[in-house]
Amino acid sequence: MKLSTKNLLGIKDLTPEDIQLILSTASQFKDVLQRPVKKVPSLRDVTIVNLFYENSTRTRISFELAEKRLSADTVNFTVSGSSAAKGETLLDTVNNILSMKVDMVVMRHSASGAPHFLAKHIPAAIVNAGDGINEHPTQALLDAFSMTEKFGSLKGLKVAIIGDIMHSRVALSNIYLLTKMGADITVAGPPTLIPKYIAEALNVKVEYNVKKALQWCDVANVLRIQLERQNQPLFSSLREYNQAYGISRQLLESLGKDIVIMHPGPINRGVELDSDVADGPFSIILNQVENGVAVRMAVLYLLANREN
Repeated sequence: MKLSTKNLLGIKDLTPEDIQLILSTASQFKDVLQRPVKKVPSLRDVTIVNLFYENSTRTRISFELAEKRLSADTVNFTVSGSSAAKGETLLDTVNNILSMKVDMVVMRHSASGAPHFLAKHIPAAIVNAGDGINEHPTQALLDAFSMTEKFGSLKGLKVAIIGDIMHSRVALSNIYLLTKMGADITVAGPPTLIPKYIAEALNVKVEYNVKKALQWCDVANVLRIQLERQNQPLFSSLREYNQAYGISRQLLESLGKDIVIMHPGPINRGVELDSDVADGPFSIILNQVENGVAVRMAVLYLLANREN
C-alpha cells in the first residue's frame, strides 16, 4: 500500500486509509526501535533537508533521529546560520538546496501555508513540521498512535483538547485526524482562547468548564499557552489561568474515574499542568515523545515511495 499524497502538508489532505497506513507502519518501526541495532537501510541514498525557520527542540531532534534510524543522508538548516537571515527568499533558499539534489524537505515555518507554497514550486516531497497556527500533522499522528496503543482504537474515543485552541496548530491537526477516525471531540478552555465558530466549522463540542470536560473524556490532550502568538492579553494572569483551567492531581482524583493525560510539549509546569500530573500515573507524555520517532520514520519511509 502507498499513501494517496506525495507530500504531508496537513492531516486535512489525508484519507482515513492514509492515516491507518501510517499508524500501522509506525507500529512496525517501533518494533525496530526496541532492537539492539536500531538502524535499518530503508532510506539509504535518500537525502533529506531539515528546514527549520522556527525554534524547535523535540520535533527537530525527533525528525533527525528518525532519518538517522532509516539511514538517510541529512542536512540541517537553521535560519540564524543561513543566508535567510540576510534576506534570501524562501524559494531561493530551497532552490539552492534542491540544486544539491535533495529528495525530501522537512519544514517548520512561522507563516501558515509556507509548506503548501513550497510544494507548488519544487519537486521534492515536503513534510510539514508545523506551519504558523495552521497544522502540525506529525504531532497529531504521534498523538493518535499513542492513543491507539492505549485504547486499541480511536473510534468512539472521547477526547478533550484543553487550553489555547485559538493559536494551536496541534489542536487543528488533532481535530482533523480524530474526526476522520471516528472519535468524539470536545475543546475546552477560556472563551478568549476558543475560536467563535469552531463548533459549527469543525463539528466539535465546546466546554468552558474544565472539570466538566475531564468528567466527560477518556483522554485529555492539554495544550501549551502560546504567549508568543498572542498579540494582546487574553486572560488576566498565568496564576489565574492555572487556578481556573490548570490540571492538578487533586482535580484528577476528584473525577471518580481514570483518564489519560497527554501534552505535545513543551509543558508550562504550574500553568496548564502541575508537575505531579505531568510526571504522574495518568500521563503518557513520555510515550508520546518515544512514539514520535517511530511515526516520523513511517511518514518519511512512506513518502519516499518505497514498497512495504
